Amino acid sequence: MKPHFHKVPAQIQASFSIRHDIVPNFGRIWHYHPELELHYTIKGEGVRFIGDKISNFSAGEIILLGENLPHTWHCKEEYFQEGSSRDVEAVVLHFLPNCMGDDFLQLPEAHLLPRLYEKAKKGMLILNETRERLSQLLLLATKAENLDRIVALISILKILSETRDYQTVSPAYTFYPSGEQETERLNAVYNYTLSHYNKVITLDEIAAISNLTVTSFCRYFKLMTRKTYYDFLTEIRINHACRFLIEDKHSIAQISDRCGFYNIPNFYRQFKKVTGVTPMTYKRNYLQAE
Repeated sequence: MKPHFHKVPAQIQASFSIRHDIVPNFGRIWHYHPELELHYTIKGEGVRFIGDKISNFSAGEIILLGENLPHTWHCKEEYFQEGSSRDVEAVVLHFLPNCMGDDFLQLPEAHLLPRLYEKAKKGMLILNETRERLSQLLLLATKAENLDRIVALISILKILSETRDYQTVSPAYTFYPSGEQETERLNAVYNYTLSHYNKVITLDEIAAISNLTVTSFCRYFKLMTRKTYYDFLTEIRINHACRFLIEDKHSIAQISDRCGFYNIPNFYRQFKKVTGVTPMTYKRNYLQAE
């Protein structure tokens, strides 16, 4: 999907932006910006889209996004229900690669930073001890002032540039800028799919949402995303199924039905195609890891 350009609000007399948000839900807009983003989810869960990858997110996750890497976080539907008392909490750090000056990046001591910024273009999911260290630093950085802000940013960049505790999120993604009309069309498709993934969605129905014929929509969606619409829909359904399996509150048949698979053999087949394992193996592996 082609994303929307987002202008990150600039803080007056500040070289970078960091904020601590407690809000009802994360925004639904698929977007990108020239700033790198370090996103720490303190509270909340749902599905995230980064580049061409769809995955679940939950509390404690830290991800570094490189320049212009499209992304969005979409909370579980419970967060959007009227009267819901649930909210999400996150610390979000935005900074330009040269926020401390072009000369800073030329310093011999800073030679790891350009490498970090290059790796971040594919997204970095931060793991293990590095995640724990960064979570504490990010919270402290939200309260830092004056030179302590710069010290905090350098400390964070030092940890990120030296760590091996990460997974690449979207290794094959290629970015293409988009126009406003195209962005609105794809966001409409994206939001409709996330709201109705557990129901039958026909190509006629989703093509109408995008104001295209079925043939034009299929060609267009494949061109923009490098996958068919039904592949995209299946990934969303399977990621929700993974979350339900982890919650361990429903049977396989119930999960299949809740995620829009009304045929259990098809659910097993699609689950293994996306994850590489059966639902029971996925659940067992998660419980053993815990």
